[in-house]
Amino acid sequence: MNRSGRANPGSTPLGVEQADLDAVEAIVRAAGTSFYHGMRVLPPDRRHAMYGIYAFCRIVDDIADEAGTLQEKRLGLAAWRDRIAGLYSGHTDGPVTRVLAAAVPRFQLRQEDFIAVIDGMETDAETVVLAPAMAALDLYCDRVASAVGRLSVRAFGDASPAADRVAYALGRALQLTNILRDIREDTERGRIYLPLEYLREAGVPADPVAILTAPGLPAVCGRLAILAHTYFRQAREAMDECDRTAMKPARLMAATYDSILSALEARGWQRLDERVSLPTWKKLWLACRFGLF
Repeated sequence: MNRSGRANPGSTPLGVEQADLDAVEAIVRAAGTSFYHGMRVLPPDRRHAMYGIYAFCRIVDDIADEAGTLQEKRLGLAAWRDRIAGLYSGHTDGPVTRVLAAAVPRFQLRQEDFIAVIDGMETDAETVVLAPAMAALDLYCDRVASAVGRLSVRAFGDASPAADRVAYALGRALQLTNILRDIREDTERGRIYLPLEYLREAGVPADPVAILTAPGLPAVCGRLAILAHTYFRQAREAMDECDRTAMKPARLMAATYDSILSALEARGWQRLDERVSLPTWKKLWLACRFGLF
């Protein structure tokens, strides 16, 4: 294996059995997101490391979100805590952990970042999130988004402090954009992820039904959008200190979600039933612009 993270000729990516690589790739492909195609531009070792990270995130997210009792969810997430601890001591029990066990030393993936993701999933599984205080929201964003970013930038090829700053800022920017995009869907699940301080200052009730028609809601959304734009700017500034090639996927994600945020602002915050997404042509244009094709 060479230092670039590319597989040596004649070997499988990460030195993992092809059946395990195929099983993990199938999990990613079945998720039906653009992530699968976006990661295919990476060198094989890095690509399959990202597939392993994504598969892990997909599995623990499904444990938290899908039907099941709270006890079942706790047990499922606890089992993954044990698996993560095990793979750092040489124990694996399936395709995902075997791929991750190979990726961990290769790309300096840190155990605490995997555990942080599980902590975030536990928040979704165990807590009815109703307008968390800003500090709690920031911690949630760090666990479910920035921790994934800290794993990802290493798989992309940069383990520097600047890359960690990219993960810190970009993870928060992406998650805040998701929160703004999903306000109506979250209220239908009895959840509000908008920060309590913003709601109180705008006179908006922390009630999943009343919030949608509250006169102050657009001001809350606009304020959170400004914060998201600030994080996008901080992420781009940190990217300038990083390996340019390694940051290509991160730049694409930043540009895509920044465009979604701008589209949400253009739609406005009073028509939350109108779902916002980017047209295919714009996704392709962004991919070409950032050198992924």
